Formats: sequence, C-alpha cells, structure tokens
Amino acid sequence: MTTVERPAGALRPALVLAGLLLVAANLRAGITTVGPVLEEIQRDLGLSSLTASVLISLPLVAFAVVSPVAPALARRLGLERALGGGLAVLAVGLVVRSLPGQALLWAGTALLGVAIAVLNVVLPALVKRDFPGRIGPVTGAYSAVQSSFAALAAGAAVPVAAWTSVGWRLPLGMWAGLALIGLAVLAPQLRRHTVVPAAPAAPAAPAAPAAPGAGAARAPWRSALAWQITVFMALQSTGYYIFITWLPSIESAAGISPTAAGVHQLLLNGFGIAGSITCSALIGHFRDQRLLGVVAPLLFMSAAIGILVAPEHSAVWSSMAGTAGGASIVLALSFFGLRTAHHGQAAALSGMAQSIGYLVAAAGPIAVGALHDATGSWTPALVTVIVMDVALVGFGYLAGRDRVVAPG
Repeated sequence: MTTVERPAGALRPALVLAGLLLVAANLRAGITTVGPVLEEIQRDLGLSSLTASVLISLPLVAFAVVSPVAPALARRLGLERALGGGLAVLAVGLVVRSLPGQALLWAGTALLGVAIAVLNVVLPALVKRDFPGRIGPVTGAYSAVQSSFAALAAGAAVPVAAWTSVGWRLPLGMWAGLALIGLAVLAPQLRRHTVVPAAPAAPAAPAAPAAPGAGAARAPWRSALAWQITVFMALQSTGYYIFITWLPSIESAAGISPTAAGVHQLLLNGFGIAGSITCSALIGHFRDQRLLGVVAPLLFMSAAIGILVAPEHSAVWSSMAGTAGGASIVLALSFFGLRTAHHGQAAALSGMAQSIGYLVAAAGPIAVGALHDATGSWTPALVTVIVMDVALVGFGYLAGRDRVVAPG
C-alpha cells in the first residue's frame, strides 16, 4: 500500500506527484540549453573547443562528486527538504551563470551540477517511499517529463537568445523560474521530515542494520547486484551523452546538412520520451526486467551500426537511439526502487550508481572526441559505442533479475 509510511494528515498523493514531476522538469532543462548556443558562448568569451567541452561536462562531474554524499544530506535534512534545498540552489546557479563574467559562468554551472546531483539521487527514494507499488509507471512519468523539458529547453534556446541584446544569457538563466515554481509546489511538503533510511520500513530485509542508516548506506558497495545496476547506469548514460554531444558532428562528416542534423537531434529527444513512456508501461507486465534490459541496449546498438554503415538514414537511427535511450534511463532509475527493500537503500543505491555512472558519462564524450582527433575518423568512436552496447546487454540481463540488494 502506498500509504504505509505516511503519517496521519499526509498530503494528497496528487500533490506529492505534482511536486515530484516539477522536480523532474528541472533535471535537464538547464543542461540541454547550453549546446544550441555553445558557439555563441565560445565566440563571446573566447573559449576553445576543449574548454567548451569541459564546460558541458562540468555538471556531469558534479553529479559524480556529489551523488555519494547526497544520501547523507537526505538523512540529515529529510527527503522533502533535500529536494527543496536542491531546487533553491538550482535557481541560484541558473541566475549566476547568466550574469556577465566568465568566472560566474563556471561558478553557476558548478552550482547547477551540485543541485541537480542532489535532486537526481533523492527523487528515486521519494518514489520508493510514496509510490512503492507503482515504481515503474511513476519513474516513467517523471523521466518523460524530464525528457520533454530537456527537448523544450534545447529547442527554445536559439530563438530566445535572438529576442534581446542579452543573447545567450537569457536562455541560460530563464529556467530559474521553473525551479522556483517547483519549489512553490513542493513547499507544503517541507513540513515533513522523512529520515533516510527508516529501518522499520524494511520488514522484508533478512537482517536489520546495526545502527539506523549505517548498514543500508554501505550495503550497495558490497553487493554484486548493486554493481551490475551501477555498470548498467554508467554504460547507458555514456552512450546517450556521446550521441547528444557528437551525433551532429558525426552526421556532418557524413555529408548531412546542419538543418537535417538538428531535426535528427529533435527526433533523438522526442523518441526518448516515447521510449520512457513505453518502458514504464511495460515494467509492471513482467515478473522481472531481463527482457527489457536486453532489448533496449540491442536497439541502441542497432542504431549505432546503422549510423556507421548507412548514415543517410540517420533519421531512422536517431529515432531508434532515442527510443532505446529513453527506455534505458527509465529502467536504470527504476532499478533503484525495484532492487531495494526500502527507501533508505534506494537512496544509497541511487547515490552509488549515479556517482560512478555520471563520472563515466562525463569522460565518454571527451574520450570519443579525443579518439576522433587522433584518428581523423568517427568510425572508431562508433565502434566503441557498439562494443559498449554489447557489454550493456549482459549487464541489463543481470540487473533485470528479480532480486533485492541485501542490507549490510
């Protein structure tokens, strides 16, 4: 029952869900805004291509650094206040990075990454606590909202930048308004203080932790299943960010026009929403998720092979990659709740998997760019993605088994 852990007088589930979805809307909009106006930023600030790629990867690095400590922050503040604090810091970061001065651009981007890292880790624990019987559908819903606002932010960046003399600074800062709206809707929940983890909420666990929170926090790092989920998270994130970063350049080298490449990016994001919704709907119809864990990587691998051998059909391959990417991220996020006994474990596993996953994902696009510079061809990069997807099939099968991470 979804009301097991709610005290008397708890908020309506619809209000909790609305707050959750608004938090999700803020998870990627501030990041995907940068790519479309990156050339303008480089031109105005005199950034090299290498420096620009580091700027794009900085939030992912922040995800990797902050994710391990986010569960401890949630234990100290409670789930609700950790989310509220994350939204507040996000709004500040978005405004700061839009102000004049290159130092503020970097400082604001770092703040943005820290804030989103906390939101990324805490949100699956909230889903586990408030919607334990609907983890797949709710995760799919918030992933679809996340993808929708990511696509909207990317599509609106260039037109908004042309509206005023402020240029690229306006689209980089305007999403602070969305963070404040999310904070306002979440405000009624800030009266609550859910400690993470709550040991009594895990009756199915084989043994209780020696001290509240200690065993649950350490357990994932000792668990083979947790590492299988972590590698799945890392590899699927890396493939997605490689495509988001370099697919237009890969297509340009194949003779595809910038306009067509832009349409293909739209397809990549749009079909990501479709993949998220489809995967979330299917999760509950299977006893376990092994089939989904295998099919999604195979679809992404097929897209990479298609771009390698027949780039003229990139509209098809971009759509396939988007569908696979959307399904994979929903699956990875769902594993945090499906493979744990209670929301404390979910937060700990989320912190572990997202820390390592985003560290690898941050390095992926930079490594692929360096590989291209060294070889003068995008073929080795695409072969690398294909090999990663072969491994992802195996880890998707392992992580998809119907098992639960044991407490420490």
